[in-house]
Amino acid sequence: MKRAYMDRFIDTIEWVAAGFVGIVAASVLLRNIFNYSIPDSFDIGRLMLGILIFWGIAATSYRGAHITVDLIWANVGPKYQRAIDVFATLVLLFVVTVQTWTLFDKVRGTYNDHVLTFDMHMPTWPFFAVAWAGDVSAVLLIAIRTYRLIFHPDEMHDPKIAATE
Repeated sequence: MKRAYMDRFIDTIEWVAAGFVGIVAASVLLRNIFNYSIPDSFDIGRLMLGILIFWGIAATSYRGAHITVDLIWANVGPKYQRAIDVFATLVLLFVVTVQTWTLFDKVRGTYNDHVLTFDMHMPTWPFFAVAWAGDVSAVLLIAIRTYRLIFHPDEMHDPKIAATE
């Protein structure tokens, strides 16, 4: 039951990230194919791209689908492979946690400074807040990944990780 709940949570975060990809793609289609631009489309597109990046970090961090260099990992045994995976995930957890903290400061700053878009004068802090929520999701997913790597490697979706238990 607990595993199914966590997998649904992980899948939901990945679907949210995919939804933001669709929104950015729709904006590009409107602008480039139909030569139609909604007011503030540049600002909104730029802010949505930021949201997409942070939610994408959440989706790729759990799966381990980000860019890696496996030169050492591929040439050691399963015990050391697992140790490298745990160490790398702990470093990633630290870095993304610090990034999340600093992004929250950016959300607060844009809110306090009343930063607005150019055409429609919409506040930009909600976009930063949604991006921050993606970063928080990344921290949660990396923490789940770390826990599973250490205590339940068989629950990982990546077959090469499950094989190193």
